[in-house]
Amino acid sequence: MGSFLQFTSYYYVNLICKKCTVREGASQQYAFLSVKYRGKSILLIFNKQTNTTITEKIRIPNEEEVVWIRLLSPSAAEVRHVLEDLLHCHHLLVEDCIKLNQRPKMDRYKNNIFISFFAISQQYSPIEIALVVGSNYVISICNNEIPVLEKLYEEFRQVEGKMEHSDQILYHIMDCCVDEYIELVDHIDDKVEQWELAILQNPYANISQEIFQLKRITHHLRRIFVEEKDVLSTISHQNFPYTRPEADVYFVDIFDHISRVIDSVDIFRESLIGLIEMQITMKSDRMNQIMKTLTIFSTIFLPLSFVVGLYGMNLKNIPEYRLTYGYEYVWILMIVLIIVMIVYFKKKKWF
Repeated sequence: MGSFLQFTSYYYVNLICKKCTVREGASQQYAFLSVKYRGKSILLIFNKQTNTTITEKIRIPNEEEVVWIRLLSPSAAEVRHVLEDLLHCHHLLVEDCIKLNQRPKMDRYKNNIFISFFAISQQYSPIEIALVVGSNYVISICNNEIPVLEKLYEEFRQVEGKMEHSDQILYHIMDCCVDEYIELVDHIDDKVEQWELAILQNPYANISQEIFQLKRITHHLRRIFVEEKDVLSTISHQNFPYTRPEADVYFVDIFDHISRVIDSVDIFRESLIGLIEMQITMKSDRMNQIMKTLTIFSTIFLPLSFVVGLYGMNLKNIPEYRLTYGYEYVWILMIVLIIVMIVYFKKKKWF
Protein backbone atom coordinates (compact mmCIF):
# COMPACT_ATOMS: atom_id res chain seq x y z
CA MET A 1 0.00 0.00 0.00
CA GLY A 2 2.88 2.33 0.79
CA SER A 3 4.35 1.91 -2.68
CA PHE A 4 1.00 2.90 -4.13
CA LEU A 5 0.90 6.21 -2.27
CA GLN A 6 4.54 7.27 -2.18
CA PHE A 7 6.65 8.74 -4.92
CA THR A 8 9.98 10.49 -5.04
CA SER A 9 11.31 13.71 -6.51
CA TYR A 10 13.18 11.61 -9.05
CA TYR A 11 9.96 10.79 -10.84
CA TYR A 12 8.91 14.43 -10.69
CA VAL A 13 12.03 15.53 -12.49
CA ASN A 14 11.54 12.92 -15.21
CA LEU A 15 8.04 14.16 -15.96
CA ILE A 16 8.89 17.82 -16.54
CA CYS A 17 7.63 19.06 -19.91
CA LYS A 18 7.08 22.34 -21.67
CA LYS A 19 3.71 22.94 -20.08
CA CYS A 20 4.42 21.19 -16.77
CA THR A 21 5.70 22.68 -13.55
CA VAL A 22 6.67 19.98 -11.05
CA ARG A 23 6.67 20.45 -7.33
CA GLU A 24 5.86 18.56 -4.16
CA GLY A 25 3.08 19.41 -1.76
CA ALA A 26 1.09 21.32 -4.36
CA SER A 27 -2.25 22.84 -3.46
CA GLN A 28 -5.39 20.81 -4.13
CA GLN A 29 -7.18 23.19 -6.52
CA TYR A 30 -6.25 21.23 -9.64
CA ALA A 31 -7.62 18.66 -12.01
CA PHE A 32 -5.37 15.59 -12.17
CA LEU A 33 -4.60 12.31 -13.93
CA SER A 34 -3.30 9.10 -12.38
CA VAL A 35 -0.90 7.01 -14.43
CA LYS A 36 1.04 3.83 -13.87
CA TYR A 37 4.73 4.74 -14.13
CA ARG A 38 7.66 2.50 -13.24
CA GLY A 39 5.43 0.45 -10.99
CA LYS A 40 4.00 3.43 -9.10
CA SER A 41 0.98 5.65 -9.44
CA ILE A 42 1.78 9.22 -10.44
CA LEU A 43 -0.71 12.02 -10.90
CA LEU A 44 -0.60 14.59 -13.64
CA ILE A 45 -2.47 17.63 -12.32
CA PHE A 46 -3.91 20.37 -14.46
CA ASN A 47 -4.69 23.76 -12.97
CA LYS A 48 -7.67 25.23 -14.84
CA GLN A 49 -6.89 28.75 -13.59
CA THR A 50 -3.22 28.97 -14.49
CA ASN A 51 -3.17 26.33 -17.26
CA THR A 52 -0.16 24.61 -15.70
CA THR A 53 0.41 20.92 -15.19
CA ILE A 54 1.93 19.35 -12.07
CA THR A 55 2.20 15.90 -10.51
CA GLU A 56 0.90 14.71 -7.17
CA LYS A 57 0.00 11.54 -5.31
CA ILE A 58 -3.56 10.25 -5.36
CA ARG A 59 -5.93 12.21 -3.16
CA ILE A 60 -9.60 13.10 -2.91
CA PRO A 61 -10.54 15.74 -5.49
CA ASN A 62 -12.05 19.03 -4.40
CA GLU A 63 -15.22 20.47 -5.87
CA GLU A 64 -13.15 22.72 -8.13
CA GLU A 65 -11.29 19.76 -9.63
CA VAL A 66 -11.93 17.35 -12.48
CA VAL A 67 -10.19 14.00 -12.12
CA TRP A 68 -9.13 11.16 -14.38
CA ILE A 69 -7.45 8.31 -12.49
CA ARG A 70 -5.81 5.65 -14.65
CA LEU A 71 -5.02 2.32 -13.00
CA LEU A 72 -3.06 -0.14 -15.12
CA SER A 73 -3.00 -3.75 -13.84
CA PRO A 74 -3.71 -2.65 -10.28
CA SER A 75 -3.87 -5.01 -7.33
CA ALA A 76 -7.10 -5.52 -5.45
CA ALA A 77 -5.70 -3.49 -2.56
CA GLU A 78 -4.96 -0.53 -4.85
CA VAL A 79 -8.46 -0.62 -6.32
CA ARG A 80 -10.04 -0.81 -2.89
CA HIS A 81 -7.90 2.07 -1.63
CA VAL A 82 -8.94 4.38 -4.46
CA LEU A 83 -12.61 3.38 -4.68
CA GLU A 84 -13.48 2.54 -1.09
CA ASP A 85 -11.09 4.56 1.09
CA LEU A 86 -10.90 7.73 -1.01
CA LEU A 87 -14.18 7.88 -2.96
CA HIS A 88 -16.43 5.65 -0.79
CA CYS A 89 -17.87 3.72 -3.77
CA HIS A 90 -20.43 0.94 -3.44
CA HIS A 91 -18.98 -2.49 -2.67
CA LEU A 92 -20.61 -4.01 -5.79
CA LEU A 93 -18.92 -1.39 -7.95
CA VAL A 94 -15.58 -2.15 -6.29
CA GLU A 95 -16.08 -5.86 -6.91
CA ASP A 96 -16.79 -5.29 -10.62
CA CYS A 97 -13.65 -3.17 -10.95
CA ILE A 98 -11.49 -5.82 -9.30
CA LYS A 99 -12.80 -8.79 -11.30
CA LEU A 100 -13.00 -7.08 -14.73
CA ASN A 101 -15.13 -9.83 -16.25
CA GLN A 102 -18.22 -7.86 -17.21
CA ARG A 103 -20.06 -7.45 -20.46
CA PRO A 104 -20.67 -3.86 -21.63
CA LYS A 105 -23.12 -2.32 -19.18
CA MET A 106 -23.90 0.71 -17.06
CA ASP A 107 -24.84 0.51 -13.37
CA ARG A 108 -26.08 3.53 -11.44
CA TYR A 109 -25.11 4.10 -7.83
CA LYS A 110 -25.77 6.90 -5.40
CA ASN A 111 -22.67 9.00 -6.03
CA ASN A 112 -21.29 7.57 -9.27
CA ILE A 113 -21.90 5.33 -12.25
CA PHE A 114 -20.04 2.20 -13.33
CA ILE A 115 -19.54 1.63 -17.07
CA SER A 116 -17.92 -1.38 -18.66
CA PHE A 117 -16.48 -0.53 -22.09
CA PHE A 118 -14.03 -2.28 -24.40
CA ALA A 119 -11.01 -1.47 -26.50
CA ILE A 120 -9.75 -3.79 -29.25
CA SER A 121 -6.23 -5.17 -29.53
CA GLN A 122 -4.37 -5.72 -32.79
CA GLN A 123 -5.30 -9.40 -32.57
CA TYR A 124 -9.03 -8.46 -32.49
CA SER A 125 -9.23 -9.34 -28.79
CA PRO A 126 -11.52 -7.18 -26.63
CA ILE A 127 -9.87 -5.47 -23.65
CA GLU A 128 -12.23 -4.49 -20.87
CA ILE A 129 -12.03 -1.00 -19.38
CA ALA A 130 -13.88 -0.37 -16.13
CA LEU A 131 -14.98 3.27 -15.91
CA VAL A 132 -16.22 4.91 -12.74
CA VAL A 133 -17.82 8.29 -13.48
CA GLY A 134 -18.64 10.90 -10.86
CA SER A 135 -19.51 14.56 -10.87
CA ASN A 136 -15.87 15.63 -11.09
CA TYR A 137 -13.87 12.46 -11.75
CA VAL A 138 -13.44 9.53 -14.10
CA ILE A 139 -11.53 6.42 -13.06
CA SER A 140 -10.38 3.92 -15.71
CA ILE A 141 -9.15 0.46 -14.72
CA CYS A 142 -7.75 -2.16 -17.09
CA ASN A 143 -5.38 -5.11 -16.92
CA ASN A 144 -3.59 -4.46 -20.22
CA GLU A 145 -1.80 -1.46 -21.63
CA ILE A 146 -4.01 0.24 -24.22
CA PRO A 147 -2.16 2.42 -26.78
CA VAL A 148 -5.13 4.70 -27.44
CA LEU A 149 -5.28 5.65 -23.77
CA GLU A 150 -1.57 6.43 -23.83
CA LYS A 151 -2.14 8.76 -26.78
CA LEU A 152 -5.10 10.32 -25.03
CA TYR A 153 -2.99 10.86 -21.92
CA GLU A 154 -0.40 12.73 -23.99
CA GLU A 155 -3.13 14.86 -25.56
CA PHE A 156 -4.44 15.82 -22.13
CA ARG A 157 -0.93 16.79 -21.11
CA GLN A 158 -0.23 18.91 -24.16
CA VAL A 159 -3.61 20.27 -25.29
CA GLU A 160 -5.44 22.65 -23.02
CA GLY A 161 -9.18 22.50 -22.38
CA LYS A 162 -9.74 18.80 -23.13
CA MET A 163 -10.61 17.72 -19.57
CA GLU A 164 -12.48 20.62 -18.05
CA HIS A 165 -15.41 18.37 -17.13
CA SER A 166 -15.84 14.67 -16.39
CA ASP A 167 -18.05 14.21 -19.46
CA GLN A 168 -15.16 15.39 -21.66
CA ILE A 169 -12.89 12.68 -20.25
CA LEU A 170 -15.59 10.05 -20.67
CA TYR A 171 -16.30 11.19 -24.23
CA HIS A 172 -12.65 11.08 -25.30
CA ILE A 173 -12.13 7.60 -23.83
CA MET A 174 -15.19 6.19 -25.59
CA ASP A 175 -14.45 8.05 -28.81
CA CYS A 176 -10.91 6.64 -28.96
CA CYS A 177 -12.24 3.11 -28.46
CA VAL A 178 -14.92 3.47 -31.15
CA ASP A 179 -12.35 4.99 -33.55
CA GLU A 180 -10.39 1.77 -33.09
CA TYR A 181 -13.51 -0.16 -34.05
CA ILE A 182 -13.65 1.80 -37.32
CA GLU A 183 -10.02 0.94 -38.04
CA LEU A 184 -10.84 -2.70 -37.30
CA VAL A 185 -13.75 -2.59 -39.75
CA ASP A 186 -11.50 -1.13 -42.46
CA HIS A 187 -8.94 -3.86 -41.86
CA ILE A 188 -11.57 -6.60 -42.06
CA ASP A 189 -12.89 -5.05 -45.27
CA ASP A 190 -9.42 -5.23 -46.84
CA LYS A 191 -9.02 -8.81 -45.63
CA VAL A 192 -12.33 -9.91 -47.14
CA GLU A 193 -11.39 -8.38 -50.49
CA GLN A 194 -8.03 -10.20 -50.43
CA TRP A 195 -9.76 -13.50 -49.73
CA GLU A 196 -12.26 -12.93 -52.54
CA LEU A 197 -9.43 -12.42 -55.03
CA ALA A 198 -7.56 -15.43 -53.66
CA ILE A 199 -10.60 -17.68 -54.06
CA LEU A 200 -11.28 -16.41 -57.58
CA GLN A 201 -7.69 -17.14 -58.57
CA ASN A 202 -7.51 -20.48 -56.77
CA PRO A 203 -10.66 -22.11 -55.34
CA TYR A 204 -8.44 -24.52 -53.42
CA ALA A 205 -6.68 -21.73 -51.49
CA ASN A 206 -6.23 -22.83 -47.88
CA ILE A 207 -8.07 -19.94 -46.21
CA SER A 208 -11.25 -21.58 -44.94
CA GLN A 209 -9.85 -21.90 -41.42
CA GLU A 210 -8.99 -18.18 -41.33
CA ILE A 211 -12.48 -17.33 -42.58
CA PHE A 212 -14.11 -19.39 -39.83
CA GLN A 213 -11.86 -17.81 -37.20
CA LEU A 214 -12.72 -14.29 -38.35
CA LYS A 215 -16.39 -15.23 -38.46
CA ARG A 216 -16.28 -16.28 -34.80
CA ILE A 217 -14.38 -13.10 -33.88
CA THR A 218 -16.91 -10.84 -35.63
CA HIS A 219 -19.76 -12.70 -33.93
CA HIS A 220 -18.20 -12.07 -30.51
CA LEU A 221 -17.34 -8.45 -31.27
CA ARG A 222 -20.79 -7.71 -32.62
CA ARG A 223 -22.33 -8.79 -29.33
CA ILE A 224 -20.00 -6.39 -27.50
CA PHE A 225 -20.71 -3.53 -29.91
CA VAL A 226 -24.49 -3.96 -29.62
CA GLU A 227 -24.35 -3.79 -25.83
CA GLU A 228 -22.05 -0.76 -25.97
CA LYS A 229 -24.53 0.86 -28.31
CA ASP A 230 -27.18 0.46 -25.62
CA VAL A 231 -24.87 2.13 -23.10
CA LEU A 232 -24.23 5.05 -25.45
CA SER A 233 -27.94 5.33 -26.14
CA THR A 234 -28.56 5.68 -22.41
CA ILE A 235 -25.90 8.36 -22.07
CA SER A 236 -26.97 10.38 -25.12
CA HIS A 237 -30.74 10.07 -25.01
CA GLN A 238 -31.53 9.88 -21.31
CA ASN A 239 -30.86 12.05 -18.29
CA PHE A 240 -27.28 11.08 -17.56
CA PRO A 241 -26.39 12.82 -14.28
CA TYR A 242 -22.74 13.60 -15.02
CA THR A 243 -22.93 15.10 -18.50
CA ARG A 244 -23.83 18.63 -19.53
CA PRO A 245 -26.63 19.20 -22.07
CA GLU A 246 -24.15 20.58 -24.60
CA ALA A 247 -22.15 17.33 -24.38
CA ASP A 248 -25.05 15.14 -25.54
CA VAL A 249 -24.31 15.86 -29.21
CA TYR A 250 -20.82 14.36 -28.83
CA PHE A 251 -22.16 11.12 -27.38
CA VAL A 252 -24.78 11.01 -30.15
CA ASP A 253 -21.89 11.21 -32.62
CA ILE A 254 -20.22 8.19 -30.98
CA PHE A 255 -23.58 6.42 -31.05
CA ASP A 256 -23.82 7.00 -34.81
CA HIS A 257 -20.29 5.73 -35.34
CA ILE A 258 -20.82 2.50 -33.42
CA SER A 259 -24.14 1.99 -35.25
CA ARG A 260 -22.25 2.11 -38.56
CA VAL A 261 -19.66 -0.28 -37.15
CA ILE A 262 -22.38 -2.77 -36.24
CA ASP A 263 -23.90 -2.47 -39.72
CA SER A 264 -20.48 -3.10 -41.26
CA VAL A 265 -19.88 -6.13 -39.04
CA ASP A 266 -23.26 -7.56 -40.10
CA ILE A 267 -22.26 -7.12 -43.75
CA PHE A 268 -18.89 -8.77 -43.12
CA ARG A 269 -20.53 -11.75 -41.44
CA GLU A 270 -22.70 -12.24 -44.52
CA SER A 271 -19.66 -11.72 -46.76
CA LEU A 272 -17.67 -14.34 -44.86
CA ILE A 273 -20.50 -16.83 -45.21
CA GLY A 274 -20.65 -15.90 -48.91
CA LEU A 275 -16.90 -16.54 -49.25
CA ILE A 276 -17.26 -20.02 -47.82
CA GLU A 277 -20.19 -20.78 -50.09
CA MET A 278 -18.36 -19.31 -53.08
CA GLN A 279 -15.30 -21.45 -52.39
CA ILE A 280 -17.42 -24.59 -52.06
CA THR A 281 -19.30 -23.75 -55.26
CA MET A 282 -16.12 -23.02 -57.21
CA LYS A 283 -14.56 -26.23 -55.95
CA SER A 284 -17.63 -28.14 -57.11
CA ASP A 285 -17.53 -26.41 -60.49
CA ARG A 286 -13.85 -27.17 -60.88
CA MET A 287 -14.44 -30.78 -59.92
CA ASN A 288 -17.32 -31.01 -62.40
CA GLN A 289 -15.05 -29.65 -65.14
CA ILE A 290 -12.41 -32.24 -64.31
CA MET A 291 -14.95 -35.05 -64.24
CA LYS A 292 -16.42 -33.90 -67.55
CA THR A 293 -13.00 -33.85 -69.19
CA LEU A 294 -12.17 -37.32 -67.91
CA THR A 295 -15.56 -38.61 -69.00
CA ILE A 296 -15.10 -37.23 -72.52
CA PHE A 297 -11.70 -38.92 -72.84
CA SER A 298 -13.13 -42.16 -71.49
CA THR A 299 -16.06 -41.97 -73.92
CA ILE A 300 -13.75 -41.36 -76.89
CA PHE A 301 -11.50 -44.28 -76.02
CA LEU A 302 -14.39 -46.65 -75.36
CA PRO A 303 -15.13 -47.44 -79.07
CA LEU A 304 -11.41 -47.49 -79.81
CA SER A 305 -10.99 -50.12 -77.14
CA PHE A 306 -13.81 -52.08 -78.77
CA VAL A 307 -12.14 -51.92 -82.21
CA VAL A 308 -8.74 -52.89 -80.87
CA GLY A 309 -10.27 -55.69 -78.83
CA LEU A 310 -12.28 -56.93 -81.79
CA TYR A 311 -9.31 -57.20 -84.13
CA GLY A 312 -7.07 -58.34 -81.39
CA MET A 313 -8.87 -61.66 -81.12
CA ASN A 314 -6.69 -64.56 -82.21
CA LEU A 315 -9.29 -66.18 -84.55
CA LYS A 316 -8.72 -67.56 -88.04
CA ASN A 317 -11.90 -66.47 -89.83
CA ILE A 318 -11.72 -62.69 -89.35
CA PRO A 319 -11.90 -61.29 -92.94
CA GLU A 320 -9.88 -58.17 -92.25
CA TYR A 321 -6.89 -60.31 -91.38
CA ARG A 322 -6.50 -61.17 -95.07
CA LEU A 323 -6.65 -57.56 -96.29
CA THR A 324 -3.46 -56.15 -97.70
CA TYR A 325 -4.04 -52.82 -95.96
CA GLY A 326 -5.83 -54.15 -92.89
CA TYR A 327 -3.60 -52.27 -90.43
CA GLU A 328 -4.23 -48.97 -92.22
CA TYR A 329 -7.93 -49.76 -92.33
CA VAL A 330 -8.09 -50.13 -88.55
CA TRP A 331 -6.30 -46.82 -88.04
CA ILE A 332 -8.62 -45.01 -90.44
CA LEU A 333 -11.62 -46.52 -88.68
CA MET A 334 -10.43 -45.35 -85.25
CA ILE A 335 -9.63 -41.86 -86.52
CA VAL A 336 -13.07 -41.58 -88.12
CA LEU A 337 -14.69 -42.68 -84.85
CA ILE A 338 -12.74 -40.03 -82.92
CA ILE A 339 -13.73 -37.27 -85.35
CA VAL A 340 -17.38 -38.31 -85.34
CA MET A 341 -17.53 -38.34 -81.54
CA ILE A 342 -15.79 -34.98 -81.20
CA VAL A 343 -18.18 -33.41 -83.71
CA TYR A 344 -21.11 -34.92 -81.87
CA PHE A 345 -19.92 -33.63 -78.49
CA LYS A 346 -19.38 -30.16 -79.94
CA LYS A 347 -22.83 -30.18 -81.43
CA LYS A 348 -24.28 -31.07 -78.04
CA LYS A 349 -22.09 -28.38 -76.43
CA TRP A 350 -20.69 -30.83 -73.94
CA PHE A 351 -17.32 -29.07 -74.08
